[in-house]
Amino acid sequence: MILLNDFFSITRQSSSDGNMEAVLEINKGHRIFEGHFPNQPVVPGVCMMQMIKELLEQELKKETKLLSAAEMKFLAVIDPTRNNVIHASIKYSAESDQLKVTASLFKSELMHFKFKGVFVFP
Repeated sequence: MILLNDFFSITRQSSSDGNMEAVLEINKGHRIFEGHFPNQPVVPGVCMMQMIKELLEQELKKETKLLSAAEMKFLAVIDPTRNNVIHASIKYSAESDQLKVTASLFKSELMHFKFKGVFVFP
């Protein structure tokens, strides 16, 4: 895990039958924001994707590798000084040696990130 418990933490989590919901708190004082961007912090898109990957690995207790991304949409910036608590929703299903995943990061009605893709177990 690269970002979990440093860049973000899980404050609440529930899961059942291939569905996971979590409330996440972003560390608004994290050093990433010194460069992205000074005095106007924004969660980098690559961090949003990494958060989904790490949440999935936490849930499955297995390492994963992104195989393909059919959809990766960054819809609204996350400014951690204004909004450092967001929600994550992940749906996944195993098909042979692949894991099909649909995920999103959001706050109320505001969608920040949407993802559809396939992970594998290395």
